[in-house]
Amino acid sequence: MRRSVLPALLLILTATACGGSDAGDDVATDPGGSGPAAAEPPAAVPAAPGDVRSRTLVTVMDKDASDDLVELCLGPVAESYPPQCGGPAITNWDWQSVDGMFEQQGDVRWGTFAVTGTWDGEAFTVTESIPAALYDPMPEEPPTYPDPSEDYTDEELAGFAEDLMEVPGVQGAYGADGHVLLDVTYDDGSYQDYADQTYGKGVVVVTGALVDA
Repeated sequence: MRRSVLPALLLILTATACGGSDAGDDVATDPGGSGPAAAEPPAAVPAAPGDVRSRTLVTVMDKDASDDLVELCLGPVAESYPPQCGGPAITNWDWQSVDGMFEQQGDVRWGTFAVTGTWDGEAFTVTESIPAALYDPMPEEPPTYPDPSEDYTDEELAGFAEDLMEVPGVQGAYGADGHVLLDVTYDDGSYQDYADQTYGKGVVVVTGALVDA
């Protein structure tokens, strides 16, 4: 009598199927999806790869003539006498080279200049300074802003501005007409990239106090 091979065949198929299941369990899966990682803000003010200039006239401040610390005020300046402001150090400022083009009260010296030089992310080295009295800038067109890719309420924009004020190198941030206008020390593109990824393109408009010359 011929012995049936069906039970043995079923046993082999069952074992093979179990083995295939075990192999499948070793394949890594990503239950969280494959979306892009959250953008990170700049951890420090970027250095400029070449020469930079001040976008507009800036105040150069020496709060104590007895020391060598001269600051480049790139943010707000209090309208007092003498004015009050602060900023990164200028490594090589020479008051004698601009004699008669600055004011002094006691040990405080200050003046308004358009400056050109290099920026290493922490300090400014000047190569040219033009006093305000001799500065003749080219007329600029009124600023235009791109259409934002997302619509936010004024309250949301104000919240974004408040959050952005915590990023290193930010001089000021405020909501205006569907945008957040962000003033920074210098932008090599990293601030604008971060803002576009975080809030949508065109929502945040970044302006550097120092720009490529």
